[in-house]
Amino acid sequence: MSLEEKMDFRSLTEMVQLARKNLAPGEWDYLVGAADTESSLRRNRAAVDSWVFKPRILNDVSAVDVTSELLGSPMRIPVVLPPIGSVQAFDAGGGTSVARAAKDFGILQILSSACAPDYEAVAQGVPGPRIYQLYLVGDEAWMDDHIERALAAGYTGFCLTADTQVYSRRERDVMKGYVPQSGRTATAGGDFSHQAMMTWDTIAHVKEKHDIPLVVKGVMHGDDAKRCVDAGVDVIYVSNHGGRQLDHTKACVDALPEVAEAVAGRVPVVVDGGFMRGADVVKGLCLGANFVGMGRFEGLAMAAGGYAGLMRGLKILEQEIRISMALLGAPDLAALNASLVERSVPLADPSVLSAFPLIDDY
Repeated sequence: MSLEEKMDFRSLTEMVQLARKNLAPGEWDYLVGAADTESSLRRNRAAVDSWVFKPRILNDVSAVDVTSELLGSPMRIPVVLPPIGSVQAFDAGGGTSVARAAKDFGILQILSSACAPDYEAVAQGVPGPRIYQLYLVGDEAWMDDHIERALAAGYTGFCLTADTQVYSRRERDVMKGYVPQSGRTATAGGDFSHQAMMTWDTIAHVKEKHDIPLVVKGVMHGDDAKRCVDAGVDVIYVSNHGGRQLDHTKACVDALPEVAEAVAGRVPVVVDGGFMRGADVVKGLCLGANFVGMGRFEGLAMAAGGYAGLMRGLKILEQEIRISMALLGAPDLAALNASLVERSVPLADPSVLSAFPLIDDY
């Protein structure tokens, strides 16, 4: 029996239960926590919950197509696996386990420079397309060297995270004295001031010097989205870092329509922030995203069972997406649009796990 066959949780709720059981308190709080009051985290989830479906009937949904393409790579579902610093805290295989699952399932991984193994080791162990996300802890020459090495290793995209100018205060970690590898990278692994000095000139330099598609992550304003596209950025990524950086930010799904309007279909748009279930993914697509990033989902699946847990979680997620689209009357991704959703009053008190209301019942 394969590892994946042994990982037989029946629902995403059971996946989260396993993750909570398997993680020590420090790792659990690092995964589910956020900055300061955690308002940005709760607002992300509240906003996703506040959009409700307006289904259409009598459309043929006997064969729902959820496939697409991102940066030349076929995508089995419209989901990307975002960069998670310290992903190895949830499973010893770390970035390599995520890479294997992304490749075997058929979606793209964005590998964080703040996780282990490093990007060259991951590429050697699991060849194939993926995106490399780099935190700048060195000068321009240092950045250029890492981009060139990523290209040589076979990476098909490069990501700069623009919302991490400084490392935030995450009180769960502070109160436990827990310092993840990503935090050590920010505070001791190099000169993190280079991240704070990133400007539009950095974007121009990457585009002029390197022949690799560029993703900018952390876009929350339509004006910035337009400027990114005008500067040649290849993918716009709407994100508030899962609420882990600036507290009290606008919810990502609420920032999405403005960004999508500014981009006007010129490049793909990715959104993350509070997306936990298949129906959540469909909401993001209706509101203007081409792909949805699911970072905490990735971490929870890894904590539940590493590679096998992530593969199983993605298969359940795929089922949820297909079912939601069929019941919405959407036979393919092109059929999803803003006319299929509207605002309503959320039913649940928002929390990082409020997408799993049965978590304590079974």
